[in-house]
Amino acid sequence: MFIIELSVVLVCILVGARIGGIGLGVMGGVGLAILSFVFGMHPTSPPIDVMLMILAVVAAAASMQAAGGLELLIKIASNILRKNPKQVTFIAPLVTYIFTMLAGTGHVAYSVLPVIAEVSRRSGIRPERPLGMAVIASQFAIVASPIAAAVVALVAFLEPQGITLADVLLVTIPSTFLGLACACIIVNKLGKELKDDPEYQRRLQDPEFRREMEMDVDHEEIAIKPGAGKAVGLFLFGAFAVVIMGAFPSLRPQFDGAAMGMAHTIEIVMLSVAAVIILVCKPDGNAVTQGSVFHAGTRAVVAIFGIAWLGDTLIGGHGEMVKEVVSGLVEVAPWTIAFAMFALSVMVNSQGATTAVLVPVSIALGLPPLVIIATFVAVNGYFFIPNYGPIIASIDFDQTGTTKIGKYIFNHSFMAPGLLSMVFSIAYGFLFAGMVL
Repeated sequence: MFIIELSVVLVCILVGARIGGIGLGVMGGVGLAILSFVFGMHPTSPPIDVMLMILAVVAAAASMQAAGGLELLIKIASNILRKNPKQVTFIAPLVTYIFTMLAGTGHVAYSVLPVIAEVSRRSGIRPERPLGMAVIASQFAIVASPIAAAVVALVAFLEPQGITLADVLLVTIPSTFLGLACACIIVNKLGKELKDDPEYQRRLQDPEFRREMEMDVDHEEIAIKPGAGKAVGLFLFGAFAVVIMGAFPSLRPQFDGAAMGMAHTIEIVMLSVAAVIILVCKPDGNAVTQGSVFHAGTRAVVAIFGIAWLGDTLIGGHGEMVKEVVSGLVEVAPWTIAFAMFALSVMVNSQGATTAVLVPVSIALGLPPLVIIATFVAVNGYFFIPNYGPIIASIDFDQTGTTKIGKYIFNHSFMAPGLLSMVFSIAYGFLFAGMVL
């Protein structure tokens, strides 16, 4: 029965990807209808916080765009990249990596995805390359974040064996950083150049699309609105505030002895930033909702609403079975812990949940901390099935069509960056674990 239900999910993703636009979201609804009405599966709760975080960031980014901020950022970035435009494939993942490492959540990547897409396209770079690496970097940095739930759980489990948070970070930070850097070198050569990409050329046949793409080819003539600088400053202040409050929970309001969650923190800060930008910079109210950032962001929300809810419902109905299969695999061959972590993370879409399930099993089987920490990055299997929020958002932000879900679902734009980063990071993980532990 699980195979049939999984097939339903995969078919819905395939059809939704072919429809485009809000296709992924509405086909997720079709899949939910089949699983619930036909197979009697109880739907889980939709990913409300993820959707609201996206909306809050999109509201701030769209307000900044309406005030001319995006044009200013693009002009500045384009001027820097003009000397060596291909650097965006290395700079973009560095930015999302640092943001996630300090904030403890990969969803902060939403704030820079539209800028990465625009800078890449206007510099003649295939956006698939920097977008793919930026999204992967935003995931992998979770295991390098001292405040991420997965890292906290790992340290708690290994503390009786004398492992500290510093021990874990001394392995995960350099291993993931170097692993991503090696992957960037290869990814920077993948795919046709943007000017030779058949899908982009096909889209350029549409006169309206061509006019939009060529509107700002001459970067020196981009008109900067008077309030653009303030809008950018306010937006960056909001992003910086999110990162700082993620790194220092004591700066967040305390309720019942615990800091306010990062989801609510991001939502409140970015909505407030949007309001301040509108009040101070006074952009056209209609322009906020008519810009490309707002349209792409709302498409991403609809897509996540349907597809992520569908995937979570499938796993929610078979959670115990999945855990038993993976646990059994580790018992038979302990060296497969990396594969088990990867497989379970793909199914549950949570580094923290994967850590909570498999690390105790690994310890019970007698696996040394060196092996567990070296393979810890394998909990980042989100990219394997393309239903993760930043993945869907980046596909929508890339107007050239180079960032996509392939014909066979799994041949999507994030598979090569993800697998390459995983292999390199685990290899470096064993190297640094051997040095530190």
